[in-house]
Amino acid sequence: MANFVEATNQQEFEGFLAKAGKCLTVVHFQAEWAPQCGQMNDVMAELAKEHAHTTFVKMEAEAVPEVSEKYEISSVPTFVFFQGGEQVDRLDGAHAPELTKKVQRLAVSGGPATSTQSGPADLNQRLKKLINAAPCMLFMKGSAQEPRCGFSRQIVGILKENSVQFSSFDILSDEEVRQGLKTFSNWPTYPQLYVNGELVGGLDIVKELAESGELQNTCPKAVTLEHRLKSLINRSPVMLFMKGNKEAAKCGFSRQILEILNSAGVDYDTFDILQDEEVRQSLKTYSNWPTYPQLYVKGELIGGLDIVKELKESGDLASVMKGES
Repeated sequence: MANFVEATNQQEFEGFLAKAGKCLTVVHFQAEWAPQCGQMNDVMAELAKEHAHTTFVKMEAEAVPEVSEKYEISSVPTFVFFQGGEQVDRLDGAHAPELTKKVQRLAVSGGPATSTQSGPADLNQRLKKLINAAPCMLFMKGSAQEPRCGFSRQIVGILKENSVQFSSFDILSDEEVRQGLKTFSNWPTYPQLYVNGELVGGLDIVKELAESGELQNTCPKAVTLEHRLKSLINRSPVMLFMKGNKEAAKCGFSRQILEILNSAGVDYDTFDILQDEEVRQSLKTYSNWPTYPQLYVKGELIGGLDIVKELKESGDLASVMKGES
């Protein structure tokens, strides 16, 4: 697949960025030893089929320390998005839906169809797609990770302080969008914030909304990590966090605990911690339990394989699974 490639050194990496020009380039900083990286490469391969003008690059993070250090790669998988040789966004962790969403949003500004010679009707259609790419869209200079002007930096800070979940578009990466959006929305300056396709305003208005306490009601709130962990733990009365899933355990401990639960006729759900590095690391701290698998009943931690073995041997497993003791 011509647009799904591998860079083995800094020179190849820079060459792919230069060749892509203003088109979107997605770089996957990976590690061969990490199963979730292989899974995300499969996602990248499918996205490459859908976005022929986007270049997807996979690269061993540890093999290019100078590049990894420059872009602050501290874990794998990490995805960094480039346009015109500049970083415009990033994604940390194995989040296939979020990767797909970011590619779909950013690729809109990347292909040959984004020529500055497109007609007004085409441009307006494109602007509408960008504005509605996420429930809360911020058009700014730079990215949320690297704002490139003081006003953009301030508005990003306000949104983060108020736990607002938002996506952003770098107007410096696309002059057509930068000029066209001013006319389209009759708003001459940047940044510009949109919620559900409607213009909220710029920095001054966002400041006023924050000071009055209305911003959180106006914009969608981000889901905190603690809230996400609680939701996962309570997704089913009996939840097992493991390596793999019911159909295919990916470590001996997980395989053994599945056998015990299945033999006991327990109705349970599973979560594959190899699919989500954020959950994998955070749940250890949240529950003060350093290893996997982890079994929860009605939101409460029961323990790992050794505890479940003891419950089976003592005859208490069935009652514990029902939350009776």
